[in-house]
Amino acid sequence: MKVIINENQRGLLTVNGKFVRLLGAGRYRTWGARQIEVLDVGSSAMRPAGSVPMHVLERDAGFAAQIVRADVRDGEYVMHFVDGVFRELLTDAGRYYFWKDYAHEFRPVDVSTPEVAQDFPAMYFSRLASSLYTLIEVRERERAALYFDRKFVRFLPSGRYFFWRRDVAVSAVAYPDCAVQREIVGQEILTADKVSLRINCICDYAIADFERVATQVEDYERQLHTAVQLALREYVGKYRIDEILENKEALTEYLTGVIAQKGKELFLDVRRAAVRDIILPGEIRDIMNTVLIAEKRAQANVITRREEVASTRSLLNTARLMDENATLYKLKEWEYVERICEKVGSINVSGGDLPAQLVQLLTGDRTK
Repeated sequence: MKVIINENQRGLLTVNGKFVRLLGAGRYRTWGARQIEVLDVGSSAMRPAGSVPMHVLERDAGFAAQIVRADVRDGEYVMHFVDGVFRELLTDAGRYYFWKDYAHEFRPVDVSTPEVAQDFPAMYFSRLASSLYTLIEVRERERAALYFDRKFVRFLPSGRYFFWRRDVAVSAVAYPDCAVQREIVGQEILTADKVSLRINCICDYAIADFERVATQVEDYERQLHTAVQLALREYVGKYRIDEILENKEALTEYLTGVIAQKGKELFLDVRRAAVRDIILPGEIRDIMNTVLIAEKRAQANVITRREEVASTRSLLNTARLMDENATLYKLKEWEYVERICEKVGSINVSGGDLPAQLVQLLTGDRTK
């Protein structure tokens, strides 16, 4: 039987199941117990031959001269380059065999800890399976607390970070690295006169000590929210609803002082805690609207009466002047005549002596 081995192939010659030698490209014959197994040559790792174990092949000088071996130990990966280009990452511990038809280069990578060496290019991760690494992305104006097996390691500034996924669990918690404004929605709170209020607040703060917040405080946002709620209950319960509505600034000052002190315990820099909304029950809101309307009507009545008095006083003063000064009286008559003429579009005469009536009107002669 003829067997042809091409240039991109190799042959394993066995006689009675025993490996004899490695065959190169050419034409060969097989008969009886003489068998030839053809292997493809490529840049990838060589697959074990079906009939000849790799450790047997490795003892053959002809085979050893044509292959290169890469050893992957426990706690490491091996970067595999073919003709100077990154090809793959060898991850399983063991031996790998490659044909020397290509230029192979191997670089060990320490993965005994999750930290990725600085000389490992981040661009290679896009060519690796996601099961081999953990990606942590920290957004702008944030810091991330890094944990190995839930133990704090350090803070990561904004950026993209890769960690080997081995026996250590890698996780991260993001914290704002800027001034933060949180809205705190209030619960139902009773005033001293048993009126139910809902007060919404805003709280401006920044983290003062990131490491202590990450290692000594559990859920600082929840604790801050609870502190605001308790401070509101303590203040509102001491005052009547009218006093609270008339002096919202005092509530804001009290709230800022209390929360600023609580913020120091949580390693936060609280800059302001202010009241945004005070929401009244529906029936109380209707009553207060009625009171407000009544007050505005009373104010409007006072203003109307004041204006009427002022107008009457002005008319009285004008009448006195006209009574004492005939010329002023005459000027006032002409003023009214002028106003009347401005509104007259046309005059229709149906009888009577019109010139005499105008002379009498303009001269004030009442004898005619």
